[in-house]
Amino acid sequence: MARADAFGIEPISFGSLAGSPDAMFELGMKYAVGREVITDLVTAHKWFNLAALKGNKAARDYRSEIARDMSRAEIATAQKLAREHLSAH
Repeated sequence: MARADAFGIEPISFGSLAGSPDAMFELGMKYAVGREVITDLVTAHKWFNLAALKGNKAARDYRSEIARDMSRAEIATAQKLAREHLSAH
């Protein structure tokens, strides 16, 4: 699975909005639809999960929607990545 942050996209998109639920939601959308990055549902789920934890209600709906197209292993990986992000930030 390709990671767009290896191309320098995620840090630029995230920028000074680190921790903003709206910025996290936007990253989720980018990865979910492949806008400016390679489509990656695991990463999209991660960002939607983080945005939802910070109160973005739309992120909960989108997280549930993309989860229908993901395996249990992919969801577990996305949740692990979200936990790691929380631990690091």
